[in-house]
Amino acid sequence: MALEVGIVGLPSSGKSMLFEALTGARASGEVGMAAIPDPRLQQLADVVSARQVTPAAVRVVEVRGTGPALLGNLRQVDALLVVLDGFSGTRVPADDLETLKLELLVADRDHVERRLERVAKQAKSGDNRLKQEATLLEALLAHLDAGNTIADWTGEMPGELEPLTTKPIIAIENGPNGIDLKLEAELSEMSPEDAAEFREGESALAEVVRRLAETLDLITFFTAGEKETRAWTLRRGESALDAASTIHSDIARGFIRAEVLRWDDLVEKGSAAEVARAGLQRLEGKTYVVEDGDVLNIRFNV
Repeated sequence: MALEVGIVGLPSSGKSMLFEALTGARASGEVGMAAIPDPRLQQLADVVSARQVTPAAVRVVEVRGTGPALLGNLRQVDALLVVLDGFSGTRVPADDLETLKLELLVADRDHVERRLERVAKQAKSGDNRLKQEATLLEALLAHLDAGNTIADWTGEMPGELEPLTTKPIIAIENGPNGIDLKLEAELSEMSPEDAAEFREGESALAEVVRRLAETLDLITFFTAGEKETRAWTLRRGESALDAASTIHSDIARGFIRAEVLRWDDLVEKGSAAEVARAGLQRLEGKTYVVEDGDVLNIRFNV
């Protein structure tokens, strides 16, 4: 499943422009996909003469507003991109960030209260598990009403609660001290070559992706073949079995072994056969910890 991020911000902060810059699509308050740029991918594709080149992708969700119901659509995202107005001169980005954090806190409190109401009704059936969850939710709600956040909560967390205030927040200032999102949205409609002539420095996507990778501790691995050469993301520390699952559940289910080589070795030697001949290919099992830049060929049998 692709990495998923949510875009939030106060009115007129530039949320839609960030959505357009990342996805190349006109914002509609829904969902788009953003390719993650990685110069290593094309080098690998050239070596194996790939007919299709597929970058890793980020699923981007934009919400039009900050009310609890709208913010609730972001409970399953991996991180939040908070857009701050640094252009108009009428707002202070740091103050807006605190306002948005408060909105997230209010949305979490509303979510806990609604869940408590539902679970308390269901617990009247006598189900001990539901009674225990209701008691836990009551304590958590009291914790929030005392001015605390879910991030401060040290007790057990009710299952499937998916709080917003515990998600990583990446602040994106729309303005001269951050990213010119209007320009980036316009450049996203051009070809990469034409956009590069107008842009000073890296694209908004490249900067956002770098910060996402740092915040979520992501790595990139590759699969390289003539039919398709593709980049994928994993959390640092995840295994070859996790990589197999990322590619396809059937591959993970039938995992036998992973043939592992480094991307730069493949580029230098010119083929996987030459890499193996040089003794630079390894055979690894399910528990192998995948490293950034690994090229994996996973053998499986279903």
